Amino acid sequence: MQSNKLRVAIRATAATAVLGLASQAHAFSFSAGDIDASVYGYARLNMSYDIDENLANGVQAGNPNSITGSDIGGHFGASANQSRVGIRATNPDGVMVNVEGDFAPGTFRIRHAYGSYKGVLAGQTWSNYNSFVGSTPTLDFNGVVGNAGYQSRTAQLRYTTGAMSFSVEDPKSSVPNQRDSTPTFTARMENSGDSLSYSVAALVKQNAYDTGANDDSTVAFGVFGAAKFAISDMISLQGAINYVDGATNYLYLSGGSDAYLQGSSLENNSGMGGTLGTSIKLGGGSSINVAYGMTTLDDEGLAAGDTETNQNLFVNYMWTPVKNVMMGVEYGLFDTEKVGGASEDASRVMFAAQYNF
Repeated sequence: MQSNKLRVAIRATAATAVLGLASQAHAFSFSAGDIDASVYGYARLNMSYDIDENLANGVQAGNPNSITGSDIGGHFGASANQSRVGIRATNPDGVMVNVEGDFAPGTFRIRHAYGSYKGVLAGQTWSNYNSFVGSTPTLDFNGVVGNAGYQSRTAQLRYTTGAMSFSVEDPKSSVPNQRDSTPTFTARMENSGDSLSYSVAALVKQNAYDTGANDDSTVAFGVFGAAKFAISDMISLQGAINYVDGATNYLYLSGGSDAYLQGSSLENNSGMGGTLGTSIKLGGGSSINVAYGMTTLDDEGLAAGDTETNQNLFVNYMWTPVKNVMMGVEYGLFDTEKVGGASEDASRVMFAAQYNF
């Protein structure tokens, strides 16, 4: 047995910017007894200027669902709430535990809290109906409308074998007088070879409502595909496409509800979304990224004034002047269209600086 005295070292690990989020570039690693652990995270400043109307949330990110058409422009804001810290520990038997949090809502929150052993994962982490394979890096914390799957973390039990993973997850539903009586079941295959990386996934869940006097249920499902193709060492193309029926909470930033009542019957809302982007490495730690995304809902279950289509576009320049430091500037354009054809748009610019450890 090793002594309990902490032996601190600095260990380099991979860094990947996805949706404006970065994994640890360096972690403080140490051993305590027979446990190997690392502490990682970053400090980040986001600054935004909303040209048309104020879209910024607590981390200065934009959302097309926040567009009101007020035309009251000229809003500046800054925040360090996106900063985060995490710890990862592994014992000699291969049991790994990861707990991570950030300050995005303005107070500390848990992002990841899970353990894994021999392909079995239990706890809260990214939904299995999710992939970053087709994502283009943005400075905006929310990222591109229509990104593949559920772009957040959820409680789940997951099993992974090779390229396949299966999960039972906390259901994400939005129906009138909602009753969740079953989990969400998902399956995903994700792999890569040569210049192509890809991911495909499916989910099935139940939508149900119960007023005491009336009740009904439907079966909901979703499928997505995402891919990234490296044209050369400098240029890549990536994107995703996602279709849902009764699962609009898994259609990122669509703004829709899963189902609606037609008399006493529950009917599913359906929709689809997609993204397309390119990343160009310029050398010297700098890159240009262009990303577009959209979602559209079937208007059969929508009422006048409900969101039908959302879109956004990002163009950014990211620069790594020294290891563990990223800075960037970004232009974002957001557009939303309501049932009946009314549409509004808004644009904004953003600066970010991130220091990883």
